[in-house]
Amino acid sequence: MSRLVAQTTLAGNTTLRLIHGDLTEEAVDAIVNAANAQLQHGGGVAGAIARRGGAVIQHQSDEWVRRYGPVGHDRPALTDAGALPCRHVIHAVGPIWGEGGEDGKLRAAVLGALELAQANSFASLALPAVSTGIFGFPKDRGAHILLQAVADHCQAHPAGSLREVHVTLIDEPTLRVFAAEFEARWPGSSLPA
Repeated sequence: MSRLVAQTTLAGNTTLRLIHGDLTEEAVDAIVNAANAQLQHGGGVAGAIARRGGAVIQHQSDEWVRRYGPVGHDRPALTDAGALPCRHVIHAVGPIWGEGGEDGKLRAAVLGALELAQANSFASLALPAVSTGIFGFPKDRGAHILLQAVADHCQAHPAGSLREVHVTLIDEPTLRVFAAEFEARWPGSSLPA
């Protein structure tokens, strides 16, 4: 069961929502998978997406890597969604904490996913907290960068196709950090629990 935690309207009349729920249950045009460069969806969000969506996601991911090579931070991959309620999966590669240049790589991964959604005329997109799980990126820093990237994308594309962007988080500690960043950035955006 999903719960709306906070909401604001960005440039171009795009609604940004913070949702406590399961990303794999989002009925949007696309969800963003926090992937690795080889698109091997074993653990974390990637594993959950591949298990719930079925074999087609891993099969198309393998085909993508065979054709184009490893996925870059600024060059996400797009696959079908299999049995997921969304239509597509955008596979974005965030940085592993400690590899260097993490802030820029995370921003590039989020912007790359938003730009790919825009290029495919998607109206709705849901993202996880990219890199803040098994990749070890600090949650507070990740929240700041991710939300800033979404706001910047909407500012740069006010007439774009995206009407709704969800940040959908399943675990309470990450949700609390993102909720605090959301409220600091957009005072009054939080909803009562």
